[in-house]
Amino acid sequence: MHYKINLLNNYNYMPAQFPVQPEEFDRVKDLSEFDLDYASLENNFTDLLKLAAQVAGTEISLLNLIDAYTLWTVAGHGFPTGQTPRENSVCQYTILEPEQFEVKNLMLDSRFRNLQGVKDGPQLRYYFGLPLKTRNGQSIGSLCVLDTSEKNLTQDKIGLLKIIANEVVSRLTTQQQVQALRQQLAEAKEVNKRVAHDIRGPIGGIIGLAKMISRKADSHTPEEIQKLSQHIYTSGTSLLDLADEILTTGKKADTTVAQLQENSLTLQQFKDKLTELYQPQATDKGIVFEVETNPDQDIIAFPKNKLMQITGNLISNAFKFTPPLGAVTVKLNILPEPNVRMLHIQVIDNGIGITDEQLAEVMNGRQNFTTIGTDGEQGFGLGLQLVKHLVNSLQGTFRVTSVPGQGTSFELKIPVGIVSPILSN
Repeated sequence: MHYKINLLNNYNYMPAQFPVQPEEFDRVKDLSEFDLDYASLENNFTDLLKLAAQVAGTEISLLNLIDAYTLWTVAGHGFPTGQTPRENSVCQYTILEPEQFEVKNLMLDSRFRNLQGVKDGPQLRYYFGLPLKTRNGQSIGSLCVLDTSEKNLTQDKIGLLKIIANEVVSRLTTQQQVQALRQQLAEAKEVNKRVAHDIRGPIGGIIGLAKMISRKADSHTPEEIQKLSQHIYTSGTSLLDLADEILTTGKKADTTVAQLQENSLTLQQFKDKLTELYQPQATDKGIVFEVETNPDQDIIAFPKNKLMQITGNLISNAFKFTPPLGAVTVKLNILPEPNVRMLHIQVIDNGIGITDEQLAEVMNGRQNFTTIGTDGEQGFGLGLQLVKHLVNSLQGTFRVTSVPGQGTSFELKIPVGIVSPILSN
């Protein structure tokens, strides 16, 4: 059966506290390294989620990933995918546990009895969750099973669920490794192209010089010059053919285009993904959300490496500190600079803003600093710290300006290299 509500979500209810471990930044950083597109993961895990529900004997099983702000239900059995503020979830407690987290009756637990889906809707009662741990030991999300009636899971069933949870992490890790290999392949091809372009000029000069020597013989006998110039011409032509071969390698293979498309974005594709993922949050909070692009640059493709994580964290942060009826605008553009293209990202809100002193504490990584959102949400600046870390890793720049009571503007410039246009999906 499928319930068409947001899982355990009620924006009018906030738990008594927001549980965060000291290693929270390392946890969200580990999640960001997977560089996931949350909207495209469901088909990869449908079989595992169905198996988990069958093993547990429950109506529902879910795969949840938890970033600094949001719980993303990226795959589910008996329940649709979606998103919810992490502070309004049961799974926020699961990722704090070394092994598992179980609630026999959600209605009898003061932390969860007022959550939507427990007090109304399907009236969920039973919850069992396993943290999804990376090889660094960080919990990036949970595999959980739920039911409308209490359950008793045997140790054998729990053992099987742990095997399924490990397989989930294994698939995520494999996907990460494949993506890294594709990126390396794309970079290698770019290097080949640059090398070929660099050697074409001098080789062409050699060939031209050889032709001139062949026509104008001064200090050597015609036979000597003719023989020398013929060697130069032959060698140069051979190298020029090699350069052409490097330039054209892969152009005839359809898979090359597919790989470039899979690992690249255009501004329009970037806009569409951001709208799909974050419009629901804006709608739930009553915020006007817009993504603007430069139509003149819409067909230029660029690597999507970490861009969803960077921009998504900025958008979620803006939502948190913007009141209902407020506005959050994302502006995307590609700015040509000498020898490189720069992706220009702006996230602008008219929310409550932050003082320079508060901003300095957040950006300096003081995790004991707490901010309160417009709906009472607690924040620890971890999203902004992660953005700063990711932007630095991409050799980009990150600037924040804010006026208390008026809003905040985030501005990023990230080099995206010299790229070629590709067809949009």
